[in-house]
Amino acid sequence: MADAPILYGPDGQPIRREVLTAEIAGPTITGVRSPFSDYPADGLNPRRLASILREADAGDPVRYFELCEQIEERDAHYLGVLGTRKRSVAQLDITVEAASDTPEAKAHADMIESWLGRDELQGELFDILDAIGKGWSFTEIIWDTSEGQWMPTRLERRDQRWFKPDIRDGVTPLLRVDANQDTFAQGLPPPGPNGAGYTPLPTFKFITAAIRAKSGLPVRSGLGRVASWHWMFKAFTQRDWAIFAQVYGQPMRVGKYPAGSSEKDKDTLFRAVANIAGDCAAIIPESMLIEFVRNEGFNATGDLYVKRVDWLDQQMSKAVLGQTATTDAIAGGHAVGQEHRSVQEDIERADAKALSSILNRDLVQTWVQLEHGPQKAYPRLRIGRPESKNVTQILDGISRGVPMGMQVERSWMNDLLGVPVPSPSKDGRMPELLTAPATASPFGSMFPSASPQQRALAAAEMALHDVRDPIATLSDQAAKLCAPGSDALVDEVRAVIESSTSLQQVQDKLRALKPGAAEAQMAGLMRMARVIANLTGRASIPDA
Repeated sequence: MADAPILYGPDGQPIRREVLTAEIAGPTITGVRSPFSDYPADGLNPRRLASILREADAGDPVRYFELCEQIEERDAHYLGVLGTRKRSVAQLDITVEAASDTPEAKAHADMIESWLGRDELQGELFDILDAIGKGWSFTEIIWDTSEGQWMPTRLERRDQRWFKPDIRDGVTPLLRVDANQDTFAQGLPPPGPNGAGYTPLPTFKFITAAIRAKSGLPVRSGLGRVASWHWMFKAFTQRDWAIFAQVYGQPMRVGKYPAGSSEKDKDTLFRAVANIAGDCAAIIPESMLIEFVRNEGFNATGDLYVKRVDWLDQQMSKAVLGQTATTDAIAGGHAVGQEHRSVQEDIERADAKALSSILNRDLVQTWVQLEHGPQKAYPRLRIGRPESKNVTQILDGISRGVPMGMQVERSWMNDLLGVPVPSPSKDGRMPELLTAPATASPFGSMFPSASPQQRALAAAEMALHDVRDPIATLSDQAAKLCAPGSDALVDEVRAVIESSTSLQQVQDKLRALKPGAAEAQMAGLMRMARVIANLTGRASIPDA
């Protein structure tokens, strides 16, 4: 590692390898990166929510990230649809494409591919995809150099509260550091309150993911921005619904006191009616009247609350998954359900491409440069479902094209069908392989368009090269050789009989029948059989 080439980051500054091998963005109990967060969602109202969002826009997104965290904890529907979207991408297959066909490029791709088999990877990708909800996510790469190599041993999620956008562009992330504790930070801005400040992220150390639900600054492009408003209104409705459900059906208890009663008597009466059950209690003078005016358009069963909560959930499903069929069961049939699923797959594909681009930029290229130095091209990760193919249609086309000269690589066919290429065992023996079943005419299946004479020649060659008794082989094939000619003769006689009305007419037609193609074919086959028998006999004579 002492002779490792000097690498430069996008800012033109050399990479500090001693920083890469240290864990620099972990939580600090007594420092500025506390693992414990506040609860801004408690008592949230439109004024407070607007204030939280404005703070985030102005470059202080701490309370906004805390609010997003609380919404996921308190809204089961939002947690479900957001988790579905993240897990659908985190569990997709990952393939690696080499930059070229050179041995070096393939070795780089193999290095990446072997690392992808880690069991922890799916959980790490799930954490990176937290950017879908919050707009941003930050993952620290923990490098291992214990054996002189560069290897990402794990990807550690870092809380978004410990980062903020640079006020100059709103895009460049800065890490919150303690001027007294974080000695890795050079060029640290002037300390803020309690000695805290922010510093640019070290190159080759972080995976910075920004997955936008809309165009704009990362802190304003996450789904949490929309979810915060919907959750607040839903919380209001649920609160009203809970109050309604608590008092619905309970009688109103009214205590009446005579005129001139003291305050002590009134308090005693109110405690009496209030302690009977619930909160539906009141006290009034005997001469006073309370009238309850009922809204005739209101459904006393509480359907209004249910409809409002369901409507808000449906809007959230549309925002997160692009559809409602897979979450709210309101699809209008199979066709509509398929259409909604197609929309969800489009979003999944877009997320997979975005995640692939992020990993290629911040992990793959970084790793290859640290391990092998700068390259002209780098391996590429591709995350996504395998492209669906009509295997039946492809096989039908191949079966038609190969006899016409089309060339198909056998290994490609194995990959298409998902069948591994057979390989010998440790002792060099090949495993037992499936073969095509025997047919009634082996040369006929091999040469489906051959003439009878060509088939006879093929049969003769098979007989001459058979290691078994050639006479026995020829006798086995004799009936097959003569079958086409004899069948043709039988067909001619059958046609004469079917067209005749008497035996005399059959006799006359057979006498008048002139030798045709069937007879000539049969004669040729008989002559060929005699030649084969002669050659077979000569071949069986031992050498002198």
